[in-house]
Amino acid sequence: MESFKAFRDKLDQEHKWPDAYVFKFIVPQNSVIEFKEEFTNEVFDEKLSKAGNYTSFTLKKILNSSDEVVTMYLKARKVEGVISL
Repeated sequence: MESFKAFRDKLDQEHKWPDAYVFKFIVPQNSVIEFKEEFTNEVFDEKLSKAGNYTSFTLKKILNSSDEVVTMYLKARKVEGVISL
């Protein structure tokens, strides 16, 4: 998680924890099941792309620290082809 140090520092400058944070991920259709398995305890808003090749997942969540934000991104990173916005 050392590679996320600058990102965590920026989050800590912009947020007073606990605070709401919005995650948005674009997931290829062939990875949607894997993505949902990685985030079984989260309730995302889902939207299928026009062509049906991707699904966007959006989640607004109250988190207690920048480390929790980074943890969510690291979980998403495990899924092949995921784009984090």
